[in-house]
Amino acid sequence: MATNTAELLKKVRRIELKTRGLTNQIFSGEYHSAFKGRGMAFSEVREYSVGDEVRSIDWNVTARFGHPYVKVFEEERELTVILLVDISASDRFGTQMQTKKAMIAEICAVLSFSAITNNDKIGVIFFTEEVEKFIPPKKGKQHILRIIRELLEFQPQNRGTNIAEALRFLNNVVKKRSIAFLITDFLDEKYDDALRLANKKHDLVALHIYDRREMSIPGVGLVRFTDPESGQSHWINTHASGLRKAYAKRSQERFDHASLACRRAGVDLAQISTDESYIKPLRKLFERRS
Repeated sequence: MATNTAELLKKVRRIELKTRGLTNQIFSGEYHSAFKGRGMAFSEVREYSVGDEVRSIDWNVTARFGHPYVKVFEEERELTVILLVDISASDRFGTQMQTKKAMIAEICAVLSFSAITNNDKIGVIFFTEEVEKFIPPKKGKQHILRIIRELLEFQPQNRGTNIAEALRFLNNVVKKRSIAFLITDFLDEKYDDALRLANKKHDLVALHIYDRREMSIPGVGLVRFTDPESGQSHWINTHASGLRKAYAKRSQERFDHASLACRRAGVDLAQISTDESYIKPLRKLFERRS
């Protein structure tokens, strides 16, 4: 147990060093520009000046002092950031540089450190076909390290994916409007309406993490395939060209549907493959929002 704990701490430390460096060098400015405070909060009152809007006059203070005062508002800077993290069994897949799970952990760490650098609170919703764990939003480095530890070691009770259920939980539990990052491989169906409803209440951003090998089957003969989410196994003759074409067609349709559903819901989307760096897609996403 001690060895496992020591190894976990090493992994947490490696991710911390890498992602904090990226945050400081690359993402801090882009994050700040992309996710400005969306509201205006009352700051103070001051004496009326020529050109001030009449509707900004504070009539109570004006009556008390006998000459006009106006309310001054400033942009609310503190935000609440929620990471909705898909931890279904399919995220353990990876044939390129790393598994989807490993990439998701790093991206979550980058977003978390960016949030606390910006003085924002951050919380996490871990989901499979159910919401498995909710970490309420807080600030601070220790809170971020807890999130990273959970990303690395949390063992879900279920294997499937239900994006709509995670988004419903977000809407029910997080009352304040937040920046919500949906981080998933989109191996699911019937989430279109949930995307639209969640984006009305929150500022929803989707990160589609995928592996290119999921898009096609190579012709290598008789192979036993196991669906990681259902656990079902089948022997498949991969030399059958019709089967490979049908699989590729279905995979492309699912991939394209994620893009279409996000576009229709007004959700900003970045699609990131496990064989590439996530830095460029994230920067492009932040730049589009700035």
